[in-house]
Amino acid sequence: MTRRHHPSHLPEERRESTAPLPPPELTEAECRRCGTYIAGLDGRYACGVCGWVNDHSEGHRRLPRADEDPDRPPKGRRRPKQLPWPLPEPGPEPAAEPGPEPQAGP
Repeated sequence: MTRRHHPSHLPEERRESTAPLPPPELTEAECRRCGTYIAGLDGRYACGVCGWVNDHSEGHRRLPRADEDPDRPPKGRRRPKQLPWPLPEPGPEPAAEPGPEPQAGP
């Protein structure tokens, strides 16, 4: 079990900050497993060829906390409830029955 630190004991850099985070930096490297040339953000990589992923701790800077995410939903908003059973699969649509043919006029 990990202990949570009280905010007064956290270093200054981990306390609440109102300064915006700098934009991520595009970095490039070779995959450690297959050698494919890959790109990532701030030194975090995932290879689309072999599936290798480096550990998040190898990045160049810390990851943002949830409260620093500008796309985070507002407080008090809950996830929609999930149904306890899967939704039924839609069946094939019935084929259109041919209608009466129009009669040729005089």
